[in-house]
Amino acid sequence: MSLAPAVDRPSPAEPTRSAPPWRSGGRGGYLVFLVPGALLLLAVVVVPFAMNVGISLTRWSGVGDPVWIGLENYRKLFADSAFWASFRHNVGLVVAMAILPTIAGLVVAAALFDFVGKRFGPRTASVLRACVYLPQVLPIAVAGIVWSWILAPKGGALNAFLDAVGLGSLARDWLGDPDIALYSVMGVLVWIQLGYPVVIFMAGMQRVDPALLEAAELDGASWWGRFWHVTVPGIRPEVFVVMLTCSIAALKVFGPIYVLTRGGPAGATNVPSYFSFQNFFERTRVGYGAAVATVLTVLILLLTAFFLRVQNRREDS
Repeated sequence: MSLAPAVDRPSPAEPTRSAPPWRSGGRGGYLVFLVPGALLLLAVVVVPFAMNVGISLTRWSGVGDPVWIGLENYRKLFADSAFWASFRHNVGLVVAMAILPTIAGLVVAAALFDFVGKRFGPRTASVLRACVYLPQVLPIAVAGIVWSWILAPKGGALNAFLDAVGLGSLARDWLGDPDIALYSVMGVLVWIQLGYPVVIFMAGMQRVDPALLEAAELDGASWWGRFWHVTVPGIRPEVFVVMLTCSIAALKVFGPIYVLTRGGPAGATNVPSYFSFQNFFERTRVGYGAAVATVLTVLILLLTAFFLRVQNRREDS
């Protein structure tokens, strides 16, 4: 009895399942993950900004129907001396919130990273870094009230200290004198803003190649030479990020002005964001306030585009 050789029979074809679009390997499949963020951007940024632009083209007190006036608010705005004065004050706040904290932050971060961290240990440097950063996490209302007490003309801690050390002639009404109120606010803002660049720069210094610093030291470079020619170029992206974010924060600053001076005295500390608030809620010139907000938004977008363009050019070179 002969046995026929076994013949392999093809197994029935299994049904093929199409892979989800995000697993298909195509770039377009991942666009689905951008939908929630795009919807949020549309609802939170694009639509409110479009509505603000529309309101800026009307005369409206916030009650009743808006009256369409076209570009009249913008014509009045660019001829308004108070508006231009608020922008001049904002230049001072950019210095106080972006330029000075960046320079001081580089020095403080280098001192904590190179001196304190190496001599007393990283834990001590971390504690001091947290102390410097503390004003960033304090509610601005609390910090503003405390500084109002410190800078008060009568019974204020600063004037009392000057009297105690024999410098009572330097006592001033720090927030009530139009000649020095802006500088007083700038000093408070430097104190508030300093911790942010310190944290960013210390994080950036950790990725600077130690071999480059060691080679520079062997070549006889001083600490300052190593810092300026090795460390600073190594954390250049962090410097751009700090300058950009702090400049934007300075242009739209509102809380410290509202708590400390409310734009006074005599408009000496008024800035565009508070000027817009005044027109919106105090003078019920909603269309005019919307025009101020629109101009400020466009300025921030242009500043952001400028910083990004400069940073991309430096990275390419």
